[in-house]
Amino acid sequence: MRGGIFKIRKNKKRPAKSAGSLPFPLLVGYGILVAINAKEGAALTIKDIARESGYAVGTVSRVLNNNPRVSEDARRKILAVVAQHGYQPNANAKHLKQQVPEGLALIVKGTQNALFADLLDKLQPCLEVRGYTPTVYYNNSSTDELACAQTIFAERRPCGLFFIGSHPQCFTPALASLGIPCLLLTNNAAGLGIENLSSVSVDDRAAAAVMIEQLYAKGHRVIGIIGDRPETSRPSQQRLDGCLDALHRLGVPFDFDRQYRLADFSMQGGYAAAEHLLAHCPGLTAIFAMSDLMAVGAIRAIQDHGLRVPQDIAVAGYDGIALGRYTVPRLTTIRQNTTVLAERAADILLRCIEENAPARHETVPFELVEGESV
Repeated sequence: MRGGIFKIRKNKKRPAKSAGSLPFPLLVGYGILVAINAKEGAALTIKDIARESGYAVGTVSRVLNNNPRVSEDARRKILAVVAQHGYQPNANAKHLKQQVPEGLALIVKGTQNALFADLLDKLQPCLEVRGYTPTVYYNNSSTDELACAQTIFAERRPCGLFFIGSHPQCFTPALASLGIPCLLLTNNAAGLGIENLSSVSVDDRAAAAVMIEQLYAKGHRVIGIIGDRPETSRPSQQRLDGCLDALHRLGVPFDFDRQYRLADFSMQGGYAAAEHLLAHCPGLTAIFAMSDLMAVGAIRAIQDHGLRVPQDIAVAGYDGIALGRYTVPRLTTIRQNTTVLAERAADILLRCIEENAPARHETVPFELVEGESV
């Protein structure tokens, strides 16, 4: 345990790779490649080759290891830099601090989020099938993600970083100083202007508005909302804004102090928040919880008060995790497609690593899943 984070790593043995047509015999391994200019005696690192060629460290590593997963244009330019300076590998490279050139760090906010667990299950195979070694780091809600990333980079030297569930406000231009591609998953980073930070997310604001419209279409006018603190949780802020957009458009009044209840993204949080709404929101006929886990807790609280879902009070969730398909009643929710999120995130970050592609920001479609709870 270090710096408020802990990790889970999948280790795999890597077969030795042929040096092929490289202009010098290659020292293959997990150490940082250092070469010596035969004419000038100057040391060259893999970062120097990357800087001069204009490609990422991971791309240079694959070229030097004769890995086929590199474009011919990138291979030609990188080998031209190597040949131009007449470099040869340094026999002392094995003594340098170890690095996994094809290692990727996955930094996850919290350990109890079912959506993030599903994303990890989908994301890791996408990376492994393309020859990368993902290492998962969990941090708590108060950990500084940027400081966490800097610590991981200093110790493990990954060629790319994923942030799962991090708040965009945690990121500053200092992230660019790491010099490796990064990607924020489940939040949009388009407005941050950080050159090495991509993002893949769902439009939380639009999705929440769709759910409010669904509840309205079912006849509900007094709707309680359960969410985290908008000022510290970007998903909560975006989803609350979407709810308010829809309520205003539909002409439905909303008393924030009475109808919005703070809770963490857990079943316990949803249970406690629903109990508060039942006691302090007269005329309540529906609850929209900003996560499925919150919604499951809310359903339990409603039933413990001798009320029925949805006959007495409807409950809607958000995320579309598997648990919602097995609750009684089955949960009506907004589904985030974790398969598409993971595939797009992997493709975007690996293109940045392998092809030196610019940062990219994508929004993945969401789906309204009509269960039995509304």
